[in-house]
Amino acid sequence: MGYKGKKREREGSNNNGGEEEEEPKTSTTTMKKKEQLLPSMIKNKQKRSEIHSKLKREKKLEKRKKHKARDAADKRAIELGEELPPRPVPKTIENTREADETVCKPDDEELFAELETDEFSAVLKGERVPKVLITTCRFNSTRGPEFIKELLQVIPNSSYRKRGTYDLKKIITYANKKDFTSLIVVHTNRREPDALLIIGLPDGPTAHFKLSKLVLRKDIKNHGNPTTHWPELVLNNFTTRLGCRIGRMIQSIFPQNPEFRGRRVVTFHNQRDYIFFRHHRYVFEKKESKNTDSKDKKVTAPEKVIARLQECGPRFVLKLITLQHGTFDSKGGEFEWAHKPEMDTSRRRFFL
Repeated sequence: MGYKGKKREREGSNNNGGEEEEEPKTSTTTMKKKEQLLPSMIKNKQKRSEIHSKLKREKKLEKRKKHKARDAADKRAIELGEELPPRPVPKTIENTREADETVCKPDDEELFAELETDEFSAVLKGERVPKVLITTCRFNSTRGPEFIKELLQVIPNSSYRKRGTYDLKKIITYANKKDFTSLIVVHTNRREPDALLIIGLPDGPTAHFKLSKLVLRKDIKNHGNPTTHWPELVLNNFTTRLGCRIGRMIQSIFPQNPEFRGRRVVTFHNQRDYIFFRHHRYVFEKKESKNTDSKDKKVTAPEKVIARLQECGPRFVLKLITLQHGTFDSKGGEFEWAHKPEMDTSRRRFFL
């Protein structure tokens, strides 16, 4: 008898002796494996989809039970005249952001002292009237003029000058002589606007933004046409020192006394360091509310005034790339802040 035959005899003797004892052990281990089994671990496509749909169904039922229990607890508290139980706050990237020392605080006297003497204080205090010059890069695109035309309607007291072959420094000196407070350069690439350069005059600073997801007015469904009234300005979530500086730069482009009669609203909403631009006008409409009595007869109630928003466009997103001291200088300029790839190591780290 060879080696294989002896091995089989040994295995057979071991199985006869301990067959009853090993059965419960293997069953418990298989049960644990089944509990830990994930759909991604299954190679069979049909079984994988079945288990995935089953887990999804169970999760949906569990969520529905939680909602019913919460509604029942709220109803019970209302009947007893007690306070409603606190609802859990869902975790998001915004409310779990990393702690930042540069977040502005309402009792920061040093910050308010800086704001009183910064480059935008004269415009924001009303000592100077905002006057904006808009130009392009040397090689303009097909959508560039359309975008600039809509920017001129958004920003009051703004004017356009053709760039031609002039250097940007010569344009800055020209703008200073004509008493402009800001200069906006629309940069284009492959016939598409892809960047904005906002320069505060006369002493800077210069902010370079990446521009993306541009939608012009003609491409917005049911868009409205804005009036020439000065708009209201809304700035959201500019919480850090850098965000406060960028917010004040944007604020200095627009007049500080809006004309509410035009019902125009310009919004710069910062979310995860992306600045979303929207331009709306709010509309008041009168609608009759209909009520039914016990005999199912419609009775007209007095008219209700309903407010709604109508988008005027354009629509785009800005991402801050650099913030430079003084006016634009590509060679010897000093940067207050510059975005670098190593800053993107964490999804919960924001700078604005």
